[in-house]
Amino acid sequence: MAALIADQATAARERAVWELLAQVPDPEIPVLSIVDLGIVRHVRHGADGRLSIGLTPTYSGCPATEVIRSSVRNALEKHGHAQAAIEEVLSPPWTSDWLTPEAHRKLAAFGIAPPEGAVSSPKQLWRATVVTCPRCGSRATARVSEFGSTPCKAHYQCSACREPFDYFKCL
Repeated sequence: MAALIADQATAARERAVWELLAQVPDPEIPVLSIVDLGIVRHVRHGADGRLSIGLTPTYSGCPATEVIRSSVRNALEKHGHAQAAIEEVLSPPWTSDWLTPEAHRKLAAFGIAPPEGAVSSPKQLWRATVVTCPRCGSRATARVSEFGSTPCKAHYQCSACREPFDYFKCL
């Protein structure tokens, strides 16, 4: 019975840390949290009781990685977890499939088209992508540039409403 109570207490502490991390914004797309992005791989307590946070960068060399790590460290310290370990988890590599449904909703509301479909094979990356305009919902859009405001986005324009917008690429 004592072990069950201890397990429940640990699970509650871990849920509280997940909720804390859900408040840490992505520095490049601040409408999303790092939890929305799916880059928080784990929150757990080791056998020694030490808190461990696993983060997966969206891609190798992402300029936001150090800012995210620092933001996580600051949030943890502010809430009494100064001794927490932050680990970089590289395998499996991050994919846009890890964006939460809430992330898709937030991106569209912010004017960024969320990824269309899932990354199921490398062929997905090379085929022509039909992107829905986040402003008017039209599928009559055209890619203007493979690179948008950040490397993980492409720049599109809608033929219906004529508005330019970013598309969060399937990675």
